[in-house]
Amino acid sequence: MSTEQKNLLKQAEKCIEPIKKAEKALIISHIDADGLTSAAIASKALSREGIKHKIDFVKSLEPKKIKEIKKHQIDLILFTDLGSSLTPQLKKIEPDIVICDHHQPQHEPNEKIWELNPHHHGINGSTEISGASTTHTLATTLNPENQETADLAIVGSVGDIQDSSGKLIGINREILKKAQENNIIKTKKDIRLFGKQTRPIHKLLEYSSDPYIPGITGKEENCIKLIKNQNIPLKKEGKWRRWIDLNEKEKKAIVSSLINKALEKGISEKMINRLIGEVYILQKEKPGTELRDASEYSTLLNATARYNHSKTGLQLCLGKRNQVYKEAKNLLKNHRKNLVDGIKYIEQKNTQKLENIQYIDCENKIKDTIVGIVAGMALGSNKINRNLPIIALADKNEDKKISARTTQKMIYKGVNLGEAIAQAAETVNGNGGGHNIAAGATIPKTKQKQFLKKLDNLITNQIKN
Repeated sequence: MSTEQKNLLKQAEKCIEPIKKAEKALIISHIDADGLTSAAIASKALSREGIKHKIDFVKSLEPKKIKEIKKHQIDLILFTDLGSSLTPQLKKIEPDIVICDHHQPQHEPNEKIWELNPHHHGINGSTEISGASTTHTLATTLNPENQETADLAIVGSVGDIQDSSGKLIGINREILKKAQENNIIKTKKDIRLFGKQTRPIHKLLEYSSDPYIPGITGKEENCIKLIKNQNIPLKKEGKWRRWIDLNEKEKKAIVSSLINKALEKGISEKMINRLIGEVYILQKEKPGTELRDASEYSTLLNATARYNHSKTGLQLCLGKRNQVYKEAKNLLKNHRKNLVDGIKYIEQKNTQKLENIQYIDCENKIKDTIVGIVAGMALGSNKINRNLPIIALADKNEDKKISARTTQKMIYKGVNLGEAIAQAAETVNGNGGGHNIAAGATIPKTKQKQFLKKLDNLITNQIKN
């Protein structure tokens, strides 16, 4: 175990102190797969200690929401997968506060708040540990029996695309190893498209959106043709064959054809690497369901939380199935369509360029809760400049939701989106933050131009320095 990991565990021991003495608590978490799994891990941990609690999900911690929090009659607030960007504002809240977050802190640790954040200990929260893994670290420090939540920690990490290198690393890897030892998760190298467990092969390819492959994604006839060209039967004994029904030779033939097709269309090497890599099979879940594969599970969760159905996703994480699972699958159909439509919209509209950023105002054409996912996927398109961070804007009532994504290459050049977004948002009375490679903010609509200009200046300075 590294010195950094030991220091994180020491801080976790401090953070469980207010939890041990709590009787009533409120968990507040983010509305994505990482946030849902974080909340579920926290809920299981509190339940095991007999602590009564409620759970609330938010898009961001805006001033209005902070005021609402103050009204709760509780003695503990546990923030999961958010909170580190607003420690000065949160210290004014009366109950004990524990922040369990992995986003870049915008302020130094506050003595009135217990904060578990890997960045304070030299650990990269963008790639080595997710919000769910951070919460799992806190939960297992509180009680070793919470090791059982390792599957949720891995689902959260995969949902936060922390396996973009082809596999999980850092503390995520340590959690994975223990999960393997406890027969909670198995790993293997495989294709990483959504639908391996459930969809006919051609539908698996047709609905691929991460990566988005021109000529394949959304093109059923082309998908069928690609499979037939490899002499692979689509059906067996009258039933559609799924990816999990194919033998290794058939799988390799399809993957090879997909890679060639992607290269022909100018898809970036990084996005092609997203096509195949380590996958995580959840042993407790039923084979042939989306819940069996960590990536598919995380996509299913995003389909609930990002459409105002966080409670449905939470119930899944807490073990509910049957009707809850059916509802989630219905939401998933709409989610997948929206992602593909969103990528097409960005490609058709094209981005506007400043000196060192490119941006696109999606207005109300892309939902504010998924515009960040779409922006990240669009970076794999040959129509988007990967040498400039992409800033996607979407309408959010009277505000603008900002989602920014960039590449590892730009990180090496000095770009830190989390820091730049936070500073630019603050200058226009907004709030934001995130990671060096992905960040977001909420700003007033009337301040859009001012924000973009400031952000461009900040990014330009980061690259020069």
